[in-house]
Amino acid sequence: MTAQIDPLALMRIKNLQLRAKAVVDGFYNGLHRSPLHGFSVEFSEYRPYTEGDDPRTIDWRLFARTDRYYIKKFEDETNRRCYLAVDQSKSMQFGSLGYTKCDYARTLAATLAYYFHLQRDALGCLTFESDLIEFVTARHRPGQFQRLLASLDNEPQGTATNLVRPLELLAEILHHRGLLLLISDFLVPLENIEKRIAFLRARRHEIMVFRILDPSEIELVGNDAITMVDSETGQRLYVDPTRERERYREKFASHESQLQELLGRNGIDYVRMLTNEPLERALFEILNVQARRTSSARGAAAVSGRSRR
Repeated sequence: MTAQIDPLALMRIKNLQLRAKAVVDGFYNGLHRSPLHGFSVEFSEYRPYTEGDDPRTIDWRLFARTDRYYIKKFEDETNRRCYLAVDQSKSMQFGSLGYTKCDYARTLAATLAYYFHLQRDALGCLTFESDLIEFVTARHRPGQFQRLLASLDNEPQGTATNLVRPLELLAEILHHRGLLLLISDFLVPLENIEKRIAFLRARRHEIMVFRILDPSEIELVGNDAITMVDSETGQRLYVDPTRERERYREKFASHESQLQELLGRNGIDYVRMLTNEPLERALFEILNVQARRTSSARGAAAVSGRSRR
């Protein structure tokens, strides 16, 4: 597999579209050279043949080139609505690596948008902080990808994080079933968001969460006492890392565990990404989720078919 792009090198590319293209192109090249060879051939047009598919739908010319069985995707498999919801609140302005979580999140969103754009999915975008910043309706038409990039390129205002209101807005806005990719650091109290998450799931939206964290947020680093400032409230707090490290680690782990349990109860896939991790990993996570859901759907269909006999 080809080497993945170091995020610091990627962030030096000023153009957001070029960043996204670099990640996705590298990801596809890696698939072609990996043991998964063949799985990435013509993503927007084909999918691998699986037991139960009609053999008459096999593309034999593609079989001759790849020695693998593929069938054309049906119309309802290629045209789905995909929404990206991107947190641009004050806490996302933090970064210890020469770029912020917001820079990383915007790049991730652009990468996912380009990936789904190549699959001919209808793309939409919502940026938020304590409230909605901008909303782009999901469409598949010329120029839509550029519209999303323009939305992501807007300079964030950076107010406090409030996931409750954005989740309520998503429930109001998203009238048609689709895929929602929620990108945030989730550094908020969790007790108020489960009802909103559950309502979105009740409307049959597929949801995948990408939690963006700076490595230095996982645990306190260093040994010297420092004064820390809450980026959203301005509150100052004197911290001695040697005394507080273990308690901080426990509280962070507890919050993370609660978030995972909340999402798990609602059938939502969860990916934690540190800002020093290559963004190609997000695309592999997308592939894994798609493969698992396809397998589950086919298994359920097979059971249903046997029960009708």
